[in-house]
Amino acid sequence: MIVLCGFFIAGPLSANRAFAQDEFDTNAKYAILLDSKSGKVYFEKNADELMSPASMSKIMTMLMVFERVKSGRLKLSDEFIISEVAWRRGGASSGGSTMYAELNSRVKLIDLIKGVTVQSANDACIAIAEGIAGSEEAFAGLMTKRARELGLEQSTFKNSTGLYHPEHRMTPRELSSLARYLIEVFPQFYKHYSQLEFTWNGIKQHNRNPLLRDFPGADGIKTGYIKESGYGLVGSAKRNGRRLVVVLNGMRSKSERAREAKKILDWGFRRFQAVNIYETGETVSEARVWGGEKAWVSLVSQTPVNLLLTEEERATATAEVVYDGPLRAPIRQGQKVGFIRLSVDGKTVSTQPLHTGGSVDVNPSMWRKAYDTLAFMIFGG
Repeated sequence: MIVLCGFFIAGPLSANRAFAQDEFDTNAKYAILLDSKSGKVYFEKNADELMSPASMSKIMTMLMVFERVKSGRLKLSDEFIISEVAWRRGGASSGGSTMYAELNSRVKLIDLIKGVTVQSANDACIAIAEGIAGSEEAFAGLMTKRARELGLEQSTFKNSTGLYHPEHRMTPRELSSLARYLIEVFPQFYKHYSQLEFTWNGIKQHNRNPLLRDFPGADGIKTGYIKESGYGLVGSAKRNGRRLVVVLNGMRSKSERAREAKKILDWGFRRFQAVNIYETGETVSEARVWGGEKAWVSLVSQTPVNLLLTEEERATATAEVVYDGPLRAPIRQGQKVGFIRLSVDGKTVSTQPLHTGGSVDVNPSMWRKAYDTLAFMIFGG
């Protein structure tokens, strides 16, 4: 892997934009707003206090599933049984969130995942817990154990659903860490959280996340409510290569939850200014070629390379080109060979793929190949 020298993203900010620490507060009892990629926190309120997370803790339930699918221990086609416990405690008669799975039916894991991510289905959570660990209690123990392995020192889980238990507790900061883990490590599963509706057993239900329908860039993640904690939300939105994650809890109504979530995300995005780094097709760098008729090939981005940055971040923002080199001829135009990594304070905040801007044929000369080999041995290209 070759990493080309980083460079500063320079240039003054527009004079009509202010990035001072303007006053901000939220009606939520608990809150945190941060950058998903770097973890940089922009706002927090009681972020390290334990709270009842309600259905927001189902993010951990799903991560237990996603890790097992990724490792091959589970398959999306695996079927789970809807036991009487899952049916009674999580089905229609429970009065809670449900996907209306029938008693003793067998449901594929992919459908249970959609039931949880879209409908917040308690019956799906319990069926998954029993299928993996034999009982919901045992599964909750595995959840807590995994949380410690992930560095979450305060979170404790007593069930798979988030239904009230006095010891089922999380902090906003640890909940935001789980959200980041979900987004950055499991993008193939994260996409389910943006699904607006899901139908099971002939019943269509809509995603409860108020951000998905009218907040630009929003694509997740999870709402929660129990009377002991009020209304909460873990939300995420992405604009110009920058993703913010917000955790809010302790609000009095659905409308207040929606209003406060949009308010804090709007405030967060207003702190940034879009920086246009490269246009579509513009040469970002060049990569060394081994055994080709040309010694170098341009690297371009097939989409604009933009990034949202605050004034403070612009002073430390850098970009690096990373590719597996040397590239071996023949090379076709448009071949994906690397990426540009944008960092702030040494932490990656965005990556975008780079493609070859031209083609390079093989050079039949043995001398050329010998020269290239020697050059790479001595100079690394």
